Amino acid sequence: MNTRLLAPTLCALLAASAAGQVRLPAILGDGMVLQAGEPARLWGWAEVDERVALRGDWMDDDVHAVADHDGRWSCRLPTPAPGGPHTITIRGAYAPDAPIVLDDVLFGEVWICSGQSNMEWQLAFIDDAAAEIAAADLPDVRLFDVAKAVAMEPADDCEGVWRRCDPGTAGSFSAVAAIYGRQLHEALDVPIGLISTCWGGTSIEAWTSAETLRDFDEFAAPLARMQRAADGDDHEPSLAQRQSAWWDRLERTDPGMTGHWMGAQLDVSAWEVAALPGTWAALGLGDFDGCVWYRRRIELPDDWAGREVVLELGPIDDMDMTFWDGQPIGGMREDGRWTTPRRYSIPPELATAGHHIVAVCAVDTGGTGSVGLPAGPMQLSWWDDDSRDDDGSAPATLPLEGLWSYRRGASADDLGPWPRESWFHQHMPSALFNGMIAPLLPLRAAGFIWYQGEANRPRAARYRALFPALIRDWRNHWNQGALPFYYVQIAPYGYRSDSGEAAELREAQTLALAEPNTGMAVTMDIGNPRDIHPTDKRPVGERLARWALARTYGRDDLACSGPMYAGLDVVGTEARLSFEHGGGLALSNSAPAAFTVAGPDRVFHPASSRIDGETVVVWSERVAEPVSVRYGWGAADQGTLINGAGLPAPSFRTDDWPLVSAAR
Repeated sequence: MNTRLLAPTLCALLAASAAGQVRLPAILGDGMVLQAGEPARLWGWAEVDERVALRGDWMDDDVHAVADHDGRWSCRLPTPAPGGPHTITIRGAYAPDAPIVLDDVLFGEVWICSGQSNMEWQLAFIDDAAAEIAAADLPDVRLFDVAKAVAMEPADDCEGVWRRCDPGTAGSFSAVAAIYGRQLHEALDVPIGLISTCWGGTSIEAWTSAETLRDFDEFAAPLARMQRAADGDDHEPSLAQRQSAWWDRLERTDPGMTGHWMGAQLDVSAWEVAALPGTWAALGLGDFDGCVWYRRRIELPDDWAGREVVLELGPIDDMDMTFWDGQPIGGMREDGRWTTPRRYSIPPELATAGHHIVAVCAVDTGGTGSVGLPAGPMQLSWWDDDSRDDDGSAPATLPLEGLWSYRRGASADDLGPWPRESWFHQHMPSALFNGMIAPLLPLRAAGFIWYQGEANRPRAARYRALFPALIRDWRNHWNQGALPFYYVQIAPYGYRSDSGEAAELREAQTLALAEPNTGMAVTMDIGNPRDIHPTDKRPVGERLARWALARTYGRDDLACSGPMYAGLDVVGTEARLSFEHGGGLALSNSAPAAFTVAGPDRVFHPASSRIDGETVVVWSERVAEPVSVRYGWGAADQGTLINGAGLPAPSFRTDDWPLVSAAR
C-alpha cells in the first residue's frame, strides 16, 4: 500500500505495525520481474546487525545478509531460467515468524523507460487506443510506474506497484514503453518488466546525477544551493513543506473534513445527485476550484466478507482523499495526476458483509474537475490467484458507475492557491535522478529506452555534451558495463520562433550514436507540426524494439536504422548524397522532400531531389555552386526519405557552420 498517499493517521498506524520488521523497497514486490541470466540483487532494511535469510522456491538453501550500521542489507540470489511464477521468502532473525513473501515473481528482461511527456504519454490517449488496450492482454508483461518525486540527495526508495499488463491496467501506462514491451515479449517469449520513470516538460540535467553535473559550470550554483538545503543551511520552506501546509489548512477549513462528511451515519438527504463518471462542468461547477465531496452507499455480498476488496475510481482531476465507512483507505495528494486511475485496497477486516459508505473528497486546483474520466473502471472487486479469470479480470465486481450524492466543500478562495513552485522543483539539476532514478539503481536491468529533448531545445548545442554525459552517468551507476541505451529523436513540431534549435537538438541526438551500444528511433515521418505530443506512438515503440531485438537479442536479420548521411559529392550544380543503411532508398510519399541547398553565400533555398540507386541527388536553380545540403532542418519538416525497411532518415546537414544555439 502506498503509505505516502494516505491520511496521516493511517500512515502512523501502518508505520507502527511495521516497526522492527524487515522492509523492502517498493520496486521489490509481488508481481515483479527480475532480470534473468545473472544473480538477482535484493535489498532492504532491518534492525542494525540483524541477519536476514532469503530463499526462492527454486533454491535448496537460504542466502543470508546482515544489516549494516544504517540498517541496510543486500544480497544476490541465483536466478532460475526465464519464466515463473516464483515465490521468494525473506525472514529477519528478530521476527522469523513474520516473513515477507513475494509472490508471482517472474524472471525475464527488465527495461528502464524514461524521459519527458512523450515517453509518459499514456496508451489510452494514442491513435487506435481501444485496439491497443484490447491487445494488451499480456500477463507475463509487468508494469511499474515510478511516482513523480524530487529530492535534493539520492533517495533510497520510490512509490509504485508492479501491475500485470492487461486491458484494465495498460491504458494508464506509457504507450511507448507498453508497445516496446509487447514487441519484445512476442519476439522473445520471455517475461518483460517495464519500469516507467517519466516527468513531462523536464530537462536532461534533472535526470543526471550531481557527480556528473559537477563537470558543467552552469550547474555549480544550483547544485551548491541544493547541498546547503540538504545540509539544513537553507531555511526556506520546501515545496513539499508548503504543500503539506496547504493540506493541513484544507483539513482545518473544509466543511467536509470538519463536519465528518465521510462518516457512515451522515444524513445526505439534502445533498444533490451527480452521475459518475462525469465532470464538474456537468454539475454547473465548471468554474469552481476546490473540494467536491461524493458519497455512495453499497452492499457487499456475504461471500466477499473478509477478502481484500479493491476500490477503483478511475482518474480524478486533480487530487483526492478516499474513505470507507469514514476510515481513510487511500488518496492522491500530488497534482498533475489527473490521468492516473485510483486503485485503493480495503483491508479484509473492514470488508464485512452488508452496507458500507464510499466517500471521496475530490480536489481540483485549476480548470474543471472530474471523476472517472478519461477512462475507468469504477468498481469494487476482489480476486486471488485461484479465482482469477482466464483473462486476468476479477471473478466478481460491483459497478460504481451511476448516481452518487455530492456536495461542494471548501473553495480555492478558502484554501489559497495550490503551491506549485519553489526554488526547488523538478527542473533543478539532479532533482529527478535523486528522486526517481537513484531508488532503482540496485536493480539489475537489461537496458534503457529514453524519449526526451524537447525541454532542452533552446540550449541544443549544450545537449551535445549533456546527452552523452547522461548515458555514461546511468551506466556508471548501474555498474553493468555499457548497458544498451536506445532513444527517440524528437519529432517535427512547429515551435514558436524556432530558428534552427530543433534541428540542432536532433543533430545532437544523432551525434550521441558515437556512444557504444546506442540506437536512435527516428520519428521524422510520424510527428505532428501542430502538436508536440504526436499520438502515433505505435511506430515509436516498434522502432525502439527493432534496435533491442537486432543489437541486444541477436536478430541480425532485422533492420533497425534508417538511412544515415555518409558523404557529399558535388558535380556541377548537383549535390549527390550517400548513405549508410540506405538499401532500397525511396521517398515515402508525394509530399515535398525537405531538402535545402546553399552556395558559398550560406543562404539556403528549397531544393529538388531524385533517387539515384542508393544516393539522393539534390539541386536548386537558384544555387549554381552547391556547398551544403540540409534535410529536415525546419522545426516542423516532415521526413520522407526512407530505406527499404521503411525506416526514415533523421534530419542532417553536410556543413559544420556555427550553431544558432551555441552561445546558450
